[in-house]
Amino acid sequence: MFALVDANSFYCSAEQVFRPEWRGRPIVVLSNNDGCIVAANRQAVDAGIPKFEPFFKVKSQCERLGVIALSSNYELYGSLSASMMEVIGRFAPEQHIYSIDESFLSFKHCSTAIPCLIKHGEALRRAVWKETRLPVCVGMAETLTLAKIANHAAKKHEGYHGVCLIDNPQQRKAILLKMLPGDVWGIGRRLAKRLDMMGIKTAYALSQMAPGIARKQFSIEVERTVRELNGEACKGWDEARADKQQIFSTRSMGERIVDATSLQQALSKHAGIATSKAREQGSLCSVIHIFASNSPFDEHPTGFKITHRFAYPTNDTGEITEVVNRIAARQFREGVRYYKVGVGLIDLVSEAHLQGDLFEPPKNPALMRVYDRLNHRYGSDSLFMAAQGITPKWSMRRQYLSPQYTTCWKDLPKIQC
Repeated sequence: MFALVDANSFYCSAEQVFRPEWRGRPIVVLSNNDGCIVAANRQAVDAGIPKFEPFFKVKSQCERLGVIALSSNYELYGSLSASMMEVIGRFAPEQHIYSIDESFLSFKHCSTAIPCLIKHGEALRRAVWKETRLPVCVGMAETLTLAKIANHAAKKHEGYHGVCLIDNPQQRKAILLKMLPGDVWGIGRRLAKRLDMMGIKTAYALSQMAPGIARKQFSIEVERTVRELNGEACKGWDEARADKQQIFSTRSMGERIVDATSLQQALSKHAGIATSKAREQGSLCSVIHIFASNSPFDEHPTGFKITHRFAYPTNDTGEITEVVNRIAARQFREGVRYYKVGVGLIDLVSEAHLQGDLFEPPKNPALMRVYDRLNHRYGSDSLFMAAQGITPKWSMRRQYLSPQYTTCWKDLPKIQC
């Protein structure tokens, strides 16, 4: 038996934790540089605010309806996510954190010791709310895919009150009949269109497809999905979250970059972000892709894209930053107002399975472990390469940023007694 615990409108809920007067009010959270709406709670959606719409198009509508618009506060979201995951992990012997707001639990070998799984899920919800003030829903079933389905039902269908347990074929059929194939975990938009053209209009119809046909006409992953919808466990933690084959860090600038130093700093920042992600999943980079350009809507769109291959795969931030700085200095052009920059790590290889070379220069992985440990403990960029700059002018625009209550001393909540 598995469970999926998922926070409700996580970004918006996180903004309400330290602002109880905002609870029950419509909230939207904006993307980098306050561009698009990336998160909207139920009240905002009911008020007619569409997700993924450019904010400038709906700004006046939000002001008229009293919708609270906020910049993405990644520091706050990361901190609250860690607290939430710690509470969730106490309710099962095995936990797999799937994303910033989702976590799988496994009750293998212990489900019989839990008198009632539904009450167990209700206790989990109460504990998360009591200790973090974040609302979550819990879905439980025999497979990871069905746990996702149950979580969807706990959120969207009436009568479950935030906890859904799928433990019999009749209930499974009733829930799948109410869902579209595109709502099933692993079924993308294009695949959903193909299924619709084949007359498969519901998730239940998808579950009735013969596994062999699903594999022949689509892929082995679709076959696994079909089997999982019928209660046959085919996916594990590894299949739930495979290592990325490419890691990119890219962003549009809040203020245009017009000098070489700022360009080097911006690209160094993204090199640090991407390299940290590579170390987190135990990967080494063989090839790096570096790019920068002005806006495609400028009169003369221009930029550069450079690929560099390392003699030996690496995930050392210092080594990669040195290459990025050298290329940025060489490629910078006067008069170009750079708007979008980024770094991509491609051709990733496993650090654990890499065969060493007699002539490979010595590395210092212990230094990078200390680097990552300090940033994890004290917050992102507590320790960073000087090449990133101390007070960069090019940082992204966050005009509606709320206080970073849990990661910044000056933003600690003040309580008046």
